[in-house]
Amino acid sequence: MRALANLSTIDWLALSAFLLCWAGYTWFSERSRWCCKGLIGHLHSYRKDWAYHMLERDLRMTDAALIGNLMTSVSFYANTTIYIIAGLVAALGAADQLLSFSADLTLGGSSSREQLEIKLILVLASFVYGYFKFTWALRQFNVLSILIGAAPTGHRDEPKVDAFARRVAGVHNLAGDDFNRGIRAYYFGLAAAGWLLSPVLLGVLSLSVLIVLYRRDYRSATLDVLRPEP
Repeated sequence: MRALANLSTIDWLALSAFLLCWAGYTWFSERSRWCCKGLIGHLHSYRKDWAYHMLERDLRMTDAALIGNLMTSVSFYANTTIYIIAGLVAALGAADQLLSFSADLTLGGSSSREQLEIKLILVLASFVYGYFKFTWALRQFNVLSILIGAAPTGHRDEPKVDAFARRVAGVHNLAGDDFNRGIRAYYFGLAAAGWLLSPVLLGVLSLSVLIVLYRRDYRSATLDVLRPEP
């Protein structure tokens, strides 16, 4: 708490910009009236179509293989995040050496061990958040695998099939959304690392990440391909 009181005004402004960019973009891409117009919203509709087509097939080996590929990607990020967290915990234990190294820089880094630890904790918290999102997404993909195994066969005009397809697509959307939140934590975790060098760099990187995420979700060539043709 004493170290928090010693943070400068520009530190607080940069930290506020970081939190506002992260929380604001999460709301914009998931809760606002524009969320369905982005990459996430379009993928929701494609997952629903996938669920309907899957229920119309007798053999679902392709669907199981695709879900396995998705789980492999999520598992890779979860495992990688563990190593990042371990490295950050080790950095907290070597804060004195890091402080002496940053003292030679002219970017306005940390002036005390306590301030350096606060900045490292912000980076650590970002990746811990991402780890929880990745592991929860992995569990939801496991649930999705069970649903695929228990899925009936039929056409979308049948009430039972329609209800099950919506259930499959719903779990798939939840898993995909949590995976996206984990990826977003990586982006902002890298931005948080800029605070170790300068509070100005933290603010600049936070805004840069916000612009990159917006362009990829709402202005990318991938989204243009996914949009239905008029």
